[in-house]
Amino acid sequence: MAGVITSGSNAKSLWPGVKSWFGTEYAEHPPEYSKIFKKDTDDKNYVEMVATTSFGLAPIKTEGGAVSYDSMRQFFVNRAYHVEYALGFIITEIAFEDNQYKQLAKQRSRALAFSMRQTKEIVGANVINRFATSGYVGGDGVVLGSASHPLANGSTFSNLIGTAADLSGAALEQAGIDIAGFVNNVGLNISIKPQSLLVHRSNMYEAQRILKSAKEYDTANNAINPLMGEFPKGIQVNHYLTDADAWFVLTDAQDGLTYFQRRALRLSPVENDFDTANAKYKADERYAFTWGDPRTIYCSAGA
Repeated sequence: MAGVITSGSNAKSLWPGVKSWFGTEYAEHPPEYSKIFKKDTDDKNYVEMVATTSFGLAPIKTEGGAVSYDSMRQFFVNRAYHVEYALGFIITEIAFEDNQYKQLAKQRSRALAFSMRQTKEIVGANVINRFATSGYVGGDGVVLGSASHPLANGSTFSNLIGTAADLSGAALEQAGIDIAGFVNNVGLNISIKPQSLLVHRSNMYEAQRILKSAKEYDTANNAINPLMGEFPKGIQVNHYLTDADAWFVLTDAQDGLTYFQRRALRLSPVENDFDTANAKYKADERYAFTWGDPRTIYCSAGA
């Protein structure tokens, strides 16, 4: 039976003398998805994030003329369904009662919890990993990183660097310029600012050289580094990103990258099957990672 731990699965556990069991427990990275996604809770089958329009510019009112009126309306809706993730293991009665090492049982439980945490990290990171992948679109009908996010006035805006570029000082300066030009859903200027730089592990040292150099990085010029202080939340290295040269700027836009917890992680106690006497142990969790406002992130796939 698939997934069943039998006496043969850990034959050495049946006899004393083993000094250590290794391979399942290592130090793990602190939670990284929580640095990208704002956490919220929900108690429905799915969640919706609704974009609305604001008022436009005020026209001239002629003397004695009537006031012009505008309206606010629903623009687009992003819906995300809560997905349940679950994993467990089964151990036969004989494997359980003949086991000479109590630490093995504890290791299995901790390994199960570790797998659930890794799953959540990967599910969250995949929202970013698929920022340019066709089919993974938001409520506005385009991918997360797009040069053609629609506006309610019929125009579009971009949260994607114009010319694909690897991480560099010049590319980050262009990102800052582009973010400063973000507009709202009716095309009015808004103040959106960079907060942190999100990179793959292969770029973690390059990111530090660019942002933390007191002078202009990688030149002999005695010029200031204009990027110092532009990212108040610093550099975020995410170990679950898959594109080595892609990089992202997370902004202070609200209602963007969000993680909704429908059901927190549950580690269920051991239950014995009556017919087989096998012991079952499981873990489950239910959540959704999604985004509403694409202004929450600026994207570059690298050169």
